[in-house]
Amino acid sequence: MESSKSEPFSGKEGADRVWPVALFTSVYLVGALITAVQVSNYEFLLYIGVVVVMMGVVWVVHGRVALTSGALWCLSIWGLAHMAGGLVIVPESWPVMGTNRVLYSLWLIPDRLKYDHVVHAYGFGVTTWVCWQGIRAALGGRPQRVRATPGLMVLSAAAGLGFGALNEVIEFAATLLVPETNVGGYLNTGWDLVANLFGATVAVTAIWISDRSTPPEETEGE
Repeated sequence: MESSKSEPFSGKEGADRVWPVALFTSVYLVGALITAVQVSNYEFLLYIGVVVVMMGVVWVVHGRVALTSGALWCLSIWGLAHMAGGLVIVPESWPVMGTNRVLYSLWLIPDRLKYDHVVHAYGFGVTTWVCWQGIRAALGGRPQRVRATPGLMVLSAAAGLGFGALNEVIEFAATLLVPETNVGGYLNTGWDLVANLFGATVAVTAIWISDRSTPPEETEGE
């Protein structure tokens, strides 16, 4: 498990960590942009813009917190899953919810579990992990490594769920700005939030187990 003292990234080491992820993300965003324009999917043009803004936010956060390489790649994969969800067309024989035959509408388990739910759980589980890294970095000046206490786990999960709620606000804005969307109604929003809660819970459980298996260690000079 990575050290609790996070230093701002700089020089070759920081570039080696960030640029491969940034390049990978940029490539699939360009592909998504071209596809969205070709099929006149204006909803996803909006979402692509949001993802670009979030790339900038992650860059700033990484500069202050030094996110792990794993977190950076997980965030990028989440973005890829999101782009695929709205732009990849599924075969006619596959079960979907509604009439929009894209991955986001696909039932992985008919009437029980959609691709959308999996992406929500994964994405906001990763977000919860990133929030924990930020919280830990903010407390990193203490004499001992910051441990994953119940209170800090609740705070990390709450932060992740807060970003999940912000995502629903963005989707609501999309319904106001774009005539036709694949956002869904109140029931869909409710299940999205449940998926977010599941992902955040899995994340803090994994963080807790990992932290408990690592002995306490003192900072340099102690």
